Amino acid sequence: MRKLTFGLILALTLALSAALTGCEPNVPDNNNDNNAEITILPNDNNRRDGERENDEFGDGFGDENNEGIGEGIEDTNVAEPFDDDVEGRRDGEAEDGLDEHNGTSAAEGDTPAADFSTAVMTLLANNSNDSGNSGGNDISRLSNTKIGWGLGKRVDEYNRPLDAVEANANYKSFGATFIGESGPNSPTIYLTFDEGYESGHTVAILDSLKWSKSRATFFVTYDYCERVPDLVRRMIDEGHTIGNHSYSHPSFPDCTEEQVREEIQIVHDYVKETFDYEMNLVRFPMGEFSERSLAIARDMGYTPVFWSFAYADWNVNNQPDKAASLEKLKAATHPGGIFLLHAVSQTNAEILGDLLNFWHSEGYSLGIIGETQTAL
Repeated sequence: MRKLTFGLILALTLALSAALTGCEPNVPDNNNDNNAEITILPNDNNRRDGERENDEFGDGFGDENNEGIGEGIEDTNVAEPFDDDVEGRRDGEAEDGLDEHNGTSAAEGDTPAADFSTAVMTLLANNSNDSGNSGGNDISRLSNTKIGWGLGKRVDEYNRPLDAVEANANYKSFGATFIGESGPNSPTIYLTFDEGYESGHTVAILDSLKWSKSRATFFVTYDYCERVPDLVRRMIDEGHTIGNHSYSHPSFPDCTEEQVREEIQIVHDYVKETFDYEMNLVRFPMGEFSERSLAIARDMGYTPVFWSFAYADWNVNNQPDKAASLEKLKAATHPGGIFLLHAVSQTNAEILGDLLNFWHSEGYSLGIIGETQTAL
């Protein structure tokens, strides 16, 4: 009799929920507020760079190029330069990975599934909103599991990294871009530079781009804009795109929703007020993201831009060989390629002219993410 009564109550509850919500009740997707960290592992089990806390550069702050990143985003009038070496450990060449993956799985750290009564109450309150929608209040319901972006060696017939192609499909609903569009008869490459601090090479990079009539995207931090406004102004005046690289360069999944918005908005407002320029592309620090942080950026009108090629170019005291680097970049060329280079690199500055010549000789044009192209 007890089982019968429970079954009757359960059926009535289901019917009531369906009548009120206009659909069959279901349990919303689990939230993840524990900031569990996972890594996109290349399918060929290739190793990737170690986690930031194991960085051989320590905290990465306080060397001769950088005095420190500051303590947070509360005081926007005092911004210290961030050390691009830290980012380099994440953004660097996955195919030459240094440390083993830490073994954390996507499931670890997830919150327990809600019980049935809680699920019914949630449905009644939220009218069964789709947790995959990135708009409005649904952002807080998305997974905040940290994902570290890295690439394996698998490529398709166009030499495009399959991990980037698949990531584009997996995160399309959030507007994230890991590899750009490109037509087979007029292939396009998207050249991007991350600018955390100025080491004296950006002028040469801009000269090479101007000489070859090429365009690029420069992702800038607040500190960079404040310290070298003349270079930012030149980028804009010469037709390049300026992207947002955050205020203090934190891992977005480690931040609250409000903090992520502040990290993006402070730089956005500063660039708009100082240069009369409105940004709409953002690169996540260290390439670390979550569904929730992607949705926040999209909700703010931004397109998150990752990369389909990066290599070990960031350590100013250990620059890669010029000839070897040029050959590596040539060999990695692919339609729609989003190439991430660090502008602190002397090697990049010295080989850029030859690289641009090669791309143009191969029939490639340089494009900007967001501009219409014909997809393969």
